[in-house]
Formats: sequence, C-alpha cells, structure tokens
Amino acid sequence: MGGLQGKKWRDGLFAASLLCLLLVQVSCRRETIAVKDNPRLADGVVLQDVTYQSAALQRTVTYRVYLPKNLKSGVKLPVVYLLHGAGDDFRAWSNKADVAKYAAAGMILVMPDGDNAYYINSAGDARERYEDFVVEELRRDVEGRFPAMQAREGRAIAGISRGGYGAITLALKHPELYAFAAGISAALDIPERRFSYRRPLQSLTERKNFGPAGSATRKENDPFVLVRSANPASAAYMMLTCGEQDSLIGVNRLFAERLKQKHYQYAVHMTPGGHDWSQWDEQIPIVFAQLNEQMKVKTK
Repeated sequence: MGGLQGKKWRDGLFAASLLCLLLVQVSCRRETIAVKDNPRLADGVVLQDVTYQSAALQRTVTYRVYLPKNLKSGVKLPVVYLLHGAGDDFRAWSNKADVAKYAAAGMILVMPDGDNAYYINSAGDARERYEDFVVEELRRDVEGRFPAMQAREGRAIAGISRGGYGAITLALKHPELYAFAAGISAALDIPERRFSYRRPLQSLTERKNFGPAGSATRKENDPFVLVRSANPASAAYMMLTCGEQDSLIGVNRLFAERLKQKHYQYAVHMTPGGHDWSQWDEQIPIVFAQLNEQMKVKTK
C-alpha cells in the first residue's frame, strides 16, 4: 500500500495506537495484577518486602530484600540492586532465580519494582522518574533501613533485558555510586529504536519515555553515547552476558567492542541460549562470581 492511501492508513494506525495506549494507561495504569508469589529461599536468609510512598513516582511502591538472618552489630553489608525486565515486577528475581544464597553469604539484595518503565526519568510523564527513584530515593531508603554500606565500593547494580539496559545506563550516568554493573541480555539499543508499525504501542511508550528520535533525552539515556563521554578510569566494572541465539547478541557484542576501544574494565560472557530464564539462570552465577572478584565479597 503506497502513495496517499498508504499514508492515510499509517496515520490512522498511529492515531488509533496512540488512543489505545492512552486508554490503557488511564484505565489501568497502576492496577495491580494478581501474581503467584513463590520466592525461593535459602538457609540463613530473611526475605522482607518494603512498601512506602514514593515522591519520585508519586505512588506507593514495593521493593523486595534478601538479607542474612544473623546480622552482626555494627557490620555494614554490600548491596546489589537487581532490576527486572519488561512484564515482570519486584518478585521476578526471587521467584525465578536462586539468588537468595548470595544474601546468605553476606550481601543485601534489593529488588525494586520498575513497573514497565525503563529505569530513566520519563521525558513525557513527571510521575515516572525512575532514575531518581533508583539512584536517590530507593538508595536512601535502603541505607536508612538496613545495615547497608554507604560507599561506592559497597554497591553493585545488575539487570535482565530492559533491566540490563537500566543497570548499564545508570552506572554510566552515576559512576560515583556503583563499583560494578552487569547487563544480562541487556536491551542496550532501546534509545536508538525507531517507530515500528509491527509494535506500535511499544514504540509509542518508548517515544513517551525517551522523547522523539534525535532528541537530547534520547542521547542522554543512550549507553552507546554515554560510553563515549564517561571516564573509563572512574566507571564501574562492566559485565555483559548474552545468549548467542538472543536477538540482542549483536547489540551486546557491539557494546563490548565500544568498552574495549575506550579501555573500560569489563568482562563478556556469551554462550548458547535465547532470551529467557533458562539462559539467565546459567548466567547469574557467573555474574555473581565476577561481582565477588571485583568487590571482594565472600559469596558462595
């Protein structure tokens, strides 16, 4: 379909998609969907869900924490922030992966709810300041509520898929906060994506969060741009893992090449696998082993 008729059809689809997106956001923007919650525990670990009113997000938020059961008085523990991917919530890491054992070894694992956002401050919605939420508000709440280290060398951030994009991007934007950052099947190309008529609602959501193509907000949140301007000497140690059958493998290989060219401290682990939890389950222990080596945390 081409010419004027094709343009009218595309414009009509765009308008219908935009209306549909707005109706969905207005009618069920923060509606809670019942999710079966079966967190995986480990000996010597306590699970705690924290709920409070977020100023950055202008709503009530919940985050999940694993921490050692027996805490020594006065001892501060390193903190690892674990960001979930699209379609998941703060329960994903605890329900789908055996990460509790790392808390048993002397860490605090913090799993925030990133909703279906991108862990950045939305360009089009002042109620979705997820970057402020993660790097400022959540961090202060965790460090005020739990025996958490309050220095860069005691903080790490990791994420899966969209959360992997968030972890790498936030670490590049805030090198003073994190000593280690890991992207597992990280969707590092999100800010560079253009409108797709095959996925109009997702494209509209990306435009709302990142702004139009070529905008300053796109560049400010593009890890491929940030990796050129950040200082490798003061940046977090970066780790990338991805399955070789994952559609994001090319993006991750390209980003690894950028890290190499700019002389960042980094590690890459690519193995057979797709974009799913069976692949990620195999990668998570490798990520924590590298985290242990870089942050000198005694894990098991």
